[in-house]
Amino acid sequence: MPATDRTPPPPALREGGAADAAAVARLHTAGRRSACAGLVPQWALDAEAADQELLWTLRLDADYGTPADTPVLLLAEDGPGGPALGFAHLVPDGGEVRLEQLHVRPDRTGGGVGTHLLHAALARFPRAPVRLDVLAANRRAIAFYERHGARRLGRGTAHFPDGTQLPEYRYGWR
Repeated sequence: MPATDRTPPPPALREGGAADAAAVARLHTAGRRSACAGLVPQWALDAEAADQELLWTLRLDADYGTPADTPVLLLAEDGPGGPALGFAHLVPDGGEVRLEQLHVRPDRTGGGVGTHLLHAALARFPRAPVRLDVLAANRRAIAFYERHGARRLGRGTAHFPDGTQLPEYRYGWR
């Protein structure tokens, strides 16, 4: 009897909007708590979690002017209209695009959701350089981005309201 393929189907991807703010806020909080535990001060993770739904509502409902200046939210769902599995948030910035956020529901990491989101994000802006900042201590994220062709472009520092500073790297494609 042939073996059955137990690989889950790829997630459904779609552009999101203001109606997705609550789901994105939950994904953002869960993703940050999972990926940044022990890397970012716990108080900072707790503080940012408190305001995520409002922040995402404001981000996704804002008028940025032209479509070329408007950020893009890509949502990965478990089938069309299914529960949200992850998201990518891209922000045009002059001649480049910043990949501001890419988070996958913690119980779905390692299953290809992040890869589908990243490939869709890069394809969304085929001619623009795409950049992101990642904490230097976040080895899992660094390995993920490097595996998908990102090159380290420089160093920086993440600043927190209490004065905490953590080293970070700038990565990019194209």
